[in-house]
Amino acid sequence: MSSPLNFHLEHYDGPLDLLLDLIRKQQINIYDIPIAKITGQYLEYMAQAVAMDFELSAEFVFMSATLIHIKSKLLLPRDPELEKIDPEEDPRKELVDRLLEHERFKNAAEMLQQKRLVEEAIWSNPSIQQFVNEDDEPGLAVTLFDLVKTLEKVLERAKSRPSYEVTREDVSVPDMINYLRNMLKDSRRSEVISATSLFERQKSRRAMICLFLAILEMVKLQAVSLVQADAFGDIALKRASQFDQMPEDQQTLANLEEEYS
Repeated sequence: MSSPLNFHLEHYDGPLDLLLDLIRKQQINIYDIPIAKITGQYLEYMAQAVAMDFELSAEFVFMSATLIHIKSKLLLPRDPELEKIDPEEDPRKELVDRLLEHERFKNAAEMLQQKRLVEEAIWSNPSIQQFVNEDDEPGLAVTLFDLVKTLEKVLERAKSRPSYEVTREDVSVPDMINYLRNMLKDSRRSEVISATSLFERQKSRRAMICLFLAILEMVKLQAVSLVQADAFGDIALKRASQFDQMPEDQQTLANLEEEYS
């Protein structure tokens, strides 16, 4: 039986994208991944990519080593008596959790991107160029998917911190909107703030997610713009046209808190 990779070599953003594609195309149960089969197909993709001069990041190599390690652990026999005393966790569990989390972020990014395209189609106006300052730099197009990828990378790096979330942090989306507003209020209109830096300053996953949602709310209100100086560079935030018109009353923030509760 020929491999699904033989007829077309697709480009993937990362190894998790490739694994998800292999699993979903073959309708494999993600909670019961046949590691030997998937590892073989993954290595075949890498071999074909090298043959066609595709540039693969170190993440692809690390994932191949991870898959081989999981495969070897599954092949090793385990003492049945020891299994009764100390049941061993499925070696695939961590990989499955990472795949599911990646898929959630990917689906959210695609949904938000579609929403943005629909809104642009509804509200676009050919005369809008009359209101654009000739000195404005268009910059590079930054999508919500780019912002999601930034958050995902920071969350992935945060897993390696020795002590990541010590106490429960009572933080909300309105709190993060105030946090961003105060930071940007003290900055010059043209000054930008790194999104990665903002995410990495947070002490918990909850704070990062609330910050992400706060950025989306401020982008929706046209109070914040997402900019990128270079292709594949860091995403940054800057004050947008409606920043000074942002509502600051407690009732508006309370309504927003209810929306996310």
